[in-house]
Amino acid sequence: MTGWELRAPAVIAGRHESGQVSGAGRLLAPALVIVAFLGIWELYVVLGGVDPLVLPPPHAIASALYTDRGTLWSNFLVTAKEVLLGIVVGVVVALVLAVAIHFSRTLRRAVYPLLIASQALPIPLVAPLLAFWLGFGLLPKLATIGLVTFFPVVVTTLGALETVDPDLLKLLRTFDASGAQTFLRVELPAALPGVFTGAKLAAVFAVIGVVFAELSGSSSGLAYLFNVTDNQFETAEAFAAVAILSLFAIALFAIVAVAERRALPWAYQSSKGTDNA
Repeated sequence: MTGWELRAPAVIAGRHESGQVSGAGRLLAPALVIVAFLGIWELYVVLGGVDPLVLPPPHAIASALYTDRGTLWSNFLVTAKEVLLGIVVGVVVALVLAVAIHFSRTLRRAVYPLLIASQALPIPLVAPLLAFWLGFGLLPKLATIGLVTFFPVVVTTLGALETVDPDLLKLLRTFDASGAQTFLRVELPAALPGVFTGAKLAAVFAVIGVVFAELSGSSSGLAYLFNVTDNQFETAEAFAAVAILSLFAIALFAIVAVAERRALPWAYQSSKGTDNA
């Protein structure tokens, strides 16, 4: 048995252990920051004599999360439905626009400036107008969420499509590959990392969009619940709704990130290989 064969299990075990440590470290660091932040917040409210109606302490928010769990859960389901459907609408529209702009320079010159201008629209002002035009049902909320989510997907997808190796495209043309074949076999796979990057941003922006949409006209949802409880000086429950919205945004981002790793393992392997090099 060679020296390498004797050392190999230990080396592999060491790498596995270091991977576990690094993974635990990635979770431990933000957890410590959150605990420290909540501790400082609690001490500030309790020792500083702050009125809980103005700023409730973390323990009161945790109590509201438990005691009002039924109300919070029912309103969360409404918000989650709006957010998920809004993300689907925004991503689908973004992908269609990105592919169309990619294939048409004329369309790029005509439409791309308008897409940029759409992001200058003040959503707190646009959301009430959409509710006035489209009613107070689901449609204006999907429109608002789609408006804030489609742009990052368009930009990152177009950026990824433009990074395709031109030599590879020339090679496909020498084999008489059609535009559709080139797109499906080369350009689309190359664009997927950009699509997922935009989708992760869209997942976070969607939660911001649903808040403006529900505040503009709604009878249910976490933002609606926040507005009602805040006006009734039930501040702890209002903060509990905000906490759930924040956790929901983090969960959506994490889900898209995991889906990206599952769908594009080659992208992470290549990036690790570059880092090791």
